[in-house]
Amino acid sequence: MKFEKSKLLELKEKFDSIINTEEKDNIEFWYARDLQIQLGYKRWENFFETIKKAMQSCENANIPIENHFRNVTKMINLAKGAKRPIRDYMLTRYACYLIA
Repeated sequence: MKFEKSKLLELKEKFDSIINTEEKDNIEFWYARDLQIQLGYKRWENFFETIKKAMQSCENANIPIENHFRNVTKMINLAKGAKRPIRDYMLTRYACYLIA
């Protein structure tokens, strides 16, 4: 039992290390691409399938999806200073719970 507790504490620390706060309204959120790494997904395409299932669970519970999954575009740096937009999501704690 002690091993499980230490593993849970380790996972909580990782989860807390990627938290973001929207300063204006003091709202906590997590970026899906950060969560993807913490949950061990190698490919966005595979993780996005998990996100879609979580969205469906949210909808099935009659909870507005847009309250917990906000679609955003982030710019990533490429070689020689170029940038490219990528899809990401801002997730509430509830959305993270559904995904995990």
